[in-house]
Amino acid sequence: MENLIEPYKIKSLEPIYWTSREERKEILKKAHLNLFFISSKNVIIDLLTDSGTGAMSANQWASLMNADESYAGSKSFDLFEQTVQEITGFKHVIPTHQGRSAERILLSQFKQNGEYIVSNTLFDTTRANSEDYGFKVLDIPCPEFFKDDEVHPFKGNIDLIALEKTLKEKSVALVILTITNNSAGAQPVSLENIKETKKLCQKYFVPLCLDACRFSENAWFIKKRESGFSKKTIKEIVKTSFDCADLTFVSAKKDGLSHIGGFLCVRESTLSENCKNRLILTEGFPTYGGLAGRDLEAVALGLREVLEESYLKHRIDSTAYLHQQLLEGGFPVLSPPGGHAVYIDAKKLLAHLPVSSYPGQALVSSLYEYAGIRTCEIGSVMFGKTLENGKEIYHNKELVRLCLPRRVYTKSHLNYVSNSLISFKEKELDKIRGIKIVKSSPFLRHFSSHFDWI
Repeated sequence: MENLIEPYKIKSLEPIYWTSREERKEILKKAHLNLFFISSKNVIIDLLTDSGTGAMSANQWASLMNADESYAGSKSFDLFEQTVQEITGFKHVIPTHQGRSAERILLSQFKQNGEYIVSNTLFDTTRANSEDYGFKVLDIPCPEFFKDDEVHPFKGNIDLIALEKTLKEKSVALVILTITNNSAGAQPVSLENIKETKKLCQKYFVPLCLDACRFSENAWFIKKRESGFSKKTIKEIVKTSFDCADLTFVSAKKDGLSHIGGFLCVRESTLSENCKNRLILTEGFPTYGGLAGRDLEAVALGLREVLEESYLKHRIDSTAYLHQQLLEGGFPVLSPPGGHAVYIDAKKLLAHLPVSSYPGQALVSSLYEYAGIRTCEIGSVMFGKTLENGKEIYHNKELVRLCLPRRVYTKSHLNYVSNSLISFKEKELDKIRGIKIVKSSPFLRHFSSHFDWI
């Protein structure tokens, strides 16, 4: 870790504005303790998400000037399509303005195919879209994920035994593997697990879809942790992963290294036409899909840059560095570290708070007030729900995600984060109160809920 050096030179700067704790306390109050409502100018280090928050390369910025903004059949789409086809092996490529649009279009085609969507762990938008279409959602992560004291290289895997039982006993429309498994601590999925999942899906005639927002980061872990892949290139591992899937959707705001964009890939021509017809209603013509030509150019280049091993090594090492700093500082963090984020176990850290007091949301609010660091709750605010009778269903984990934007922060920024959190833990931990939900929405309530201190 001593040789952690950014594999790039900085050519453009954006200033960070410093706020006082008293200012942040008032900002937090006006935002109803919801960090999504806070203006970015009032955030010192922003670890809310890695979605569209990365820095584009000089080549990506230069490509914007060469873009073809034709409504139909632009050369920028040709470049985009050829790049996605080469990397994924899929014939039919459908651009969308971001990943959730792709997943919604895809799910609309499976409404009559079964009752359940089964996954290692669906992320929030996929879950909300699935439930909005009337599907029942079943997450079956591997048993190792629940063993906090066990170091396992692929805690993002799906439970294959539970999967076969589910496929045998329930009406399943689609199996979705999320790589890496964001809601399960950014943990990777092994290629063996992907292949075995494919075999089970074929056996029971259920399509396999990859939610592949972080396909390159997942391939890096396969290369480093899975036997037989150390000499394979990232591009080869990525292609082998996609070869197992019948379908895939990708948010290019993650491993596309772009600020906007996504795509849906399918193998079957009729399904492709149906998805394109749906796309026209909401996104636009199939050769731009809600994106400007310059966005298509930036994504095409980003998809190639994300395969570079020097970039991936620094990316994963940075996350591991922050993980190690917090681990040494006494934080209960999910181990081993994943790719794009470090996850704090808020339930363990704030053991004095019951789950009904939403310890994860209490922690993110407190961290912002103390140090100006914006993070995200991945727990009962995000994945819990209130039933019609008023009963609350809580999530099995209460996590706080420290999500690293790509190519944005240096080692000194990470040191500020770890030093601030360790100082916070030493001085403030026992002062944290629980919170209550004052106002929420039926879908994706973490985005729009209002909270207050208990």
